[in-house]
Amino acid sequence: MSNKAVDAAEKNSKMINLLLILLVIALVVVPLFIAKDAEFGGADGEAEEAITEINPDYVPWFSSLYEPPSGEIESLLFSSQAALGAGIIGYGLGYFRGRKAKRDGEGK
Repeated sequence: MSNKAVDAAEKNSKMINLLLILLVIALVVVPLFIAKDAEFGGADGEAEEAITEINPDYVPWFSSLYEPPSGEIESLLFSSQAALGAGIIGYGLGYFRGRKAKRDGEGK
C-alpha cells in the first residue's frame, strides 16, 4: 500500500472512532434530557417489591457482604466493575487480534 492509501485509511479509521464516541455520549446524555423527572433505578428494587407482593412473609436466605453507605457509591462500584470487565474483554480481544495479525504477517 502506498503512503497516501495508509494515511487515508488512518484518517477514515479516526473519523469512525470519533463518530462512535459521539454516538455513545449521545446514548448516555439524551435520555437524561428526554426523561427529566424519571428515576433511573435498578432491577433489584423492583424484584424485591415483586417478591414481597407475591409472598409478604418471604425472608431472604442471603444478604450482601458489604452495604455501600449511599446509592452514589453503589453506582460508582457498579460502574467501576463494568469498566474493569470491559477493559479485560477489550484487552483480550485486542491481544488475540494482534496475535492473529502477527501470525498472518509472518506467513507471507
